[in-house]
Amino acid sequence: MASMVSRIAVVQGADSESIQKLLAAAVAHWRVGGTRVTGVTAEAHGLPDRTCSAGLLRGIGSGDQFPIYLETAPPGTSCHLDARGVEAACASIIDQIANSDLVVLSKFGKLEAMRKGLFPAFEAAIAAGRPVLTAVSAKHRSAWQAFAPAATYLEADKSALTDWWSRLSSA
Repeated sequence: MASMVSRIAVVQGADSESIQKLLAAAVAHWRVGGTRVTGVTAEAHGLPDRTCSAGLLRGIGSGDQFPIYLETAPPGTSCHLDARGVEAACASIIDQIANSDLVVLSKFGKLEAMRKGLFPAFEAAIAAGRPVLTAVSAKHRSAWQAFAPAATYLEADKSALTDWWSRLSSA
């Protein structure tokens, strides 16, 4: 049986938008095959000349959209991330985690490093013994490593994700 830590995987080696598209495609493939996947993936806002790419989170099972982009950044920052949207997305999936086979969470980033945002979903998945697939913001890698020090790191390609899930689901 795979250890709990090896059940936590981080996709790396590409830009955030590419990783999110890869996660969404993998989730769609696994769900067609009968895997019960819960969580959220991110979609960029697509607005030009913005330093913050926060757009929306999409619920995997429901397709619900949770806007996470503020029109105006709070004073003193260029980040347009709306914590309320991230917390609403987290609340929408938290009760589904125990009945899932796999939890896909868009990213461990600024909010999660502060134990907010999707952090309760990360904790719930680990407590329930569910595999977790995510991405990690480079700025918050040290907080991630403190949370999941022996997580598995996967290259951002379909075969790496498929191989990881195949090993876990057959264990």
